[in-house]
Amino acid sequence: MAYDFDLYVIGAGSGGVRAARFSAGFGAKVAVAESRYLGGTCVNVGCVPKKLLVYGAHFAEDFEQASGFGWTLDEAQFDWETLIANKDREINRLNGIYRNLLVSSGVTLHEGHATIIDPHTVEINGERHSAKHILIATGGWPQIPQIPGHEHAISSNQAFFLKELPKRVLVVGGGYIAVEFAGIFHGLGAKTTLLYRGDLFLRGFDGSVRKHLQEELTKRGMDLQFNADIERIDKQADGTLKVTLKDGRQLEADCVFYATGRRPMLDNLGLENTGVKLDGKGFVEVDEQYQTAEPSILALGDVIGRVQLTPVALAEGMAVARRLFKPEQYRPVDYKMIPTAVFSLPNIGTVGLSEEEARDAGHDVVIFESRFRPMKLTLTECQERTLMKLVVDAATDKVLGCHMVGPEAGEIVQGLAIALKAGATKRHFDETIGVHPTAAEEFVTMRTPVAG
Repeated sequence: MAYDFDLYVIGAGSGGVRAARFSAGFGAKVAVAESRYLGGTCVNVGCVPKKLLVYGAHFAEDFEQASGFGWTLDEAQFDWETLIANKDREINRLNGIYRNLLVSSGVTLHEGHATIIDPHTVEINGERHSAKHILIATGGWPQIPQIPGHEHAISSNQAFFLKELPKRVLVVGGGYIAVEFAGIFHGLGAKTTLLYRGDLFLRGFDGSVRKHLQEELTKRGMDLQFNADIERIDKQADGTLKVTLKDGRQLEADCVFYATGRRPMLDNLGLENTGVKLDGKGFVEVDEQYQTAEPSILALGDVIGRVQLTPVALAEGMAVARRLFKPEQYRPVDYKMIPTAVFSLPNIGTVGLSEEEARDAGHDVVIFESRFRPMKLTLTECQERTLMKLVVDAATDKVLGCHMVGPEAGEIVQGLAIALKAGATKRHFDETIGVHPTAAEEFVTMRTPVAG
């Protein structure tokens, strides 16, 4: 049977665009449907605009520290509208780049909501298109618990478009999005409270990292409230929000920001017209080659709920394109040793196993850990400390995990991720000459284990 397209991709986010572009480059006839914005979550309401806001928040510290280096500054003034307008301009530029990438690759772009009619047919804007393969790359969507007054809360989607910076913000959640936005609001001058129902935020990260960040955020004056959850939100006559906690306490805020999880975006997609199956959490079930239970339909990225990171979706998109249209170049995605960063203030960078994961996996571990005040701060009043940690297998000397909390942690850990991916041992670290004077050299000068 002749199809209109070899591949029809639903969703023009990172993974979908990567799969579409490279499939077209391999000679396939490809179309992409997008109902919202080119570039998906990452470019529009995720990593990119968030990182721009993190940069903006960090300037407050730079201004404070400048006097130690002889600079005299007038009182700094921050304008939220300027930051958001400049952010919007940059995102619009990136949208254009994504459009050009698709079009110049020979991909047909359909803008509208696509619905799967049957395993080989997609309908969009009243027209139907047949395809040999359909790829679902629709990503995720933030969800707010349906508590009384939930309509008064916002998610990350709305946070990027607030008309003004709230004076008092209550951030709810314990994952990296909650921690990052709490840092943004706090750094830009809002009175910020981070509320989390668990004992300590960033579950799944190394315990030393979690505790160190808690100490640093507390030093900076952020109000951290653990083992706390919201019962209801009531809007007052003056527009402020009265938040009642499950323990009976009441807090007041101008903005309640929820970052308590994301769901796969499958609304009105038409999966009921196919044999595609979902797992217990509502994500699309796929095999190791991103194949769903319906032979002609694949899925990747956040919608399959594996590792929800942009570079992972890119790798999955490349794997799909190669498997379908350039099988001699196909390589499966390796989900081990994926580096990641949390753009909290201070930043977190991590790759490999946490100490807890290593022990749970049966490794006899040796721990190397260093906490120090960065050189840049020695001429200032700032007492922030950096944490660096290596988790080493005692039997093989292999470095199982590398963790950092401090300035530019993500930049530093990216390079170390290559070493861990290549199987570096602690001896390799020890025999590597450091770049002096830098914070990064501490990773190759740690000699005395702190625990075993």
